[in-house]
Amino acid sequence: MRALTLKGGEPTFRPDYPDPSPEPGQALIKVRLAGICATDGEILKGYMGFSGVPGHEFVGEVIGGDAGEWLGRRVVGEINIACGECDMCRRGMPTHCRNRSVLGIHAWDGVFADMIVLPIENLHPVPDSIPDERAVFTEPLAAALQMIEMAPIRPTDRVILIGAGKLGLLIAQVLKLHGADLTVIARHKRQLDLLDTWGIRAARREDIPDGMADVVVEATGNPDGFSAALDIVRPRGTIMLKSTYHGLPQADLTRVVVNEIRLVGSRCGPFRPALRLLELGLIDVESMIDARYPLEEGVAALEHAAKRGTLKILLEVNSGRR
Repeated sequence: MRALTLKGGEPTFRPDYPDPSPEPGQALIKVRLAGICATDGEILKGYMGFSGVPGHEFVGEVIGGDAGEWLGRRVVGEINIACGECDMCRRGMPTHCRNRSVLGIHAWDGVFADMIVLPIENLHPVPDSIPDERAVFTEPLAAALQMIEMAPIRPTDRVILIGAGKLGLLIAQVLKLHGADLTVIARHKRQLDLLDTWGIRAARREDIPDGMADVVVEATGNPDGFSAALDIVRPRGTIMLKSTYHGLPQADLTRVVVNEIRLVGSRCGPFRPALRLLELGLIDVESMIDARYPLEEGVAALEHAAKRGTLKILLEVNSGRR
């Protein structure tokens, strides 16, 4: 099969990558459309030391394996492959499985390829009313929703979101739906225009007073974001961390102690609510698409996605192919 592979930080298109072989309980899925996210860019820099096929945002069609009633259905899939036996799995936290693999991130080939395999239990059916261009946003939208699961935000909270990139713009829309007193720190005209269209207040960093936010959501995707969040949050406020990146942040953690700041990490989230929001049209994702590339031009797509200010780049894997 065709695949975009990664080894030693170098992406390469291969027309002859081995086909995946599903095991019992796994489905074989033909990838239709895939999305490139900031984590994929960090993987190119060395995050998780990954080699193989990257990519974890997708919509596809079940074509084989232990498929049963799933055969022929259009699906999205959760990215954590859990063992089901460790203490975290037994506690109902499979996303923190001690032995987990992660689609396109750790020890499991990802979606920048013609086909993938995933456990049946990871799959979610896509309603017919959701086109592929929306369905491919399910995983990052679920990640945005996870913030509310981890630390409820009150409508009276003053919330500052740092980072108006691909994930940040989804988070902004979720927070608006939640009724928060929201301001988004943004710089690029593209992001500013979208925020204005959605009726979400935007500001420059210099316009935000230090120590005034009840909640700061850090979604910059770079180590400097945490330091900025520490400046903005009030004493006994909350910082919600959404960034994953290669490297370590430099920050004054003494301020976390002295100001009694609550730190909340948030990663993968609930797929069913994300699909529901997409089905109802309550989240605008299609306006975030900057370009679409065929899989054969995947290297160029990754280069485009890495340019400052770029939003969502999609890979047309098997869209329209037989």
